[in-house]
Amino acid sequence: MDEMNDRTCIVTRRPAGPDDLIRFVVGPDGAVVPDLKKSLPGRGCWVTADRGHVDKAARKGLFARALKTELSVPADLGGMVDHVLAKAALGSIGLARKAGVVALGATKVEASVRNGSALFVLHAAEASEDGIRKIAQARRAVVHLGGPEIRRYKLFSEQELGLALGGTNVIHAAVLAGDAGKSAEKRMVALDRYRGGSPDDLAMFAAIADKNEAAEDVE
Repeated sequence: MDEMNDRTCIVTRRPAGPDDLIRFVVGPDGAVVPDLKKSLPGRGCWVTADRGHVDKAARKGLFARALKTELSVPADLGGMVDHVLAKAALGSIGLARKAGVVALGATKVEASVRNGSALFVLHAAEASEDGIRKIAQARRAVVHLGGPEIRRYKLFSEQELGLALGGTNVIHAAVLAGDAGKSAEKRMVALDRYRGGSPDDLAMFAAIADKNEAAEDVE
């Protein structure tokens, strides 16, 4: 069977779609390497796209078994994958900035959320709870009015965001609609999922949905 049509996680033994798995191959030096673009030659194997499953595959020697060859596994393969995903995400928001689809600063971010132009929001790790709360209120208000669920990510430091976006003191940013924005969103989703997701963010939208359903039932 074609490998691309037989995407089964070597840890869970469950099939999944390409966006839910990371492909790994053996590199020229005999070490396992992530193939995030799913384009490297040679036999590959698939692992559920989060840090826990990658670490488990490495710890239990599942790569050699799946790839049917002697190989070496880098001591911090999970960290290597995280680094590559983070670099791709930062690069994509940098391209979004060059394309003119990034809003910087709490005031502009809140405005882009309320007018529906924001695809997603970024908060630096150093962001204050007060600043995050004000933007979260705007995101909740949009959903209450029937607008989109605008996700937020808190995955990078102020310095990392500043380097990617060509600024200083980048605490809050929003990536706006457009091809460059959509490309950045895809990479942010991948990194967020790899790091365990944003359960608090999902819970917020779930609570809003529950309240709206309750209100409809009363009507």
